[in-house]
Amino acid sequence: MMPAAREALLEAAYTALLHRPWSAVRMVDVAATAGVSRQTLYNEFGSKDGLARALVRREADGYLAGLDRALGHGGLEAAAEWTAAMGRDNALVYAILTGCWGPRLPAPTLAAVPSGSAVPAQRRVDGALPAPGELMALVRDRAVAALGQPGATRSEAEELARTCELAMRLALSCVVAPADGGAARLVGDLLPLRA
Repeated sequence: MMPAAREALLEAAYTALLHRPWSAVRMVDVAATAGVSRQTLYNEFGSKDGLARALVRREADGYLAGLDRALGHGGLEAAAEWTAAMGRDNALVYAILTGCWGPRLPAPTLAAVPSGSAVPAQRRVDGALPAPGELMALVRDRAVAALGQPGATRSEAEELARTCELAMRLALSCVVAPADGGAARLVGDLLPLRA
């Protein structure tokens, strides 16, 4: 299948999820909305669970891509605001970040599942999905990679890692309990204290 058709199916599934609980999302409706046959949908994802895993992976990848852009353009403050906004505006990202999978959402197994798929993108999706703690470690590591200085001492690198983890965990707290002034302000207030 063409990547565009796979993306159309994922977008159709995401749109359906905005309007009804995952348990009420029907594969035939997702296929029809994407303009493909139901058999094509099953060939691509294998099952409704395979579609759910692919949808969760797409949203996690989208969050991480936006995080990388935010880090590159505005540092930790922008990354914190991106995290808070995505957690607030996207129920799947909220669940990925917090581990709180509400009854309206798919709740895919985070562990890898056996993959018999011939589709490379689905084989990747059938691998392990990150748990919230693993995702935060990945976010911290991306922040350190984006913000680290060449030639930094081990002590400076460790301090940067602590600062990045603290900033991103503070942003995560804003996902659960929004703060006056937003996550960027809280992280901005934190940074002078860590300098």
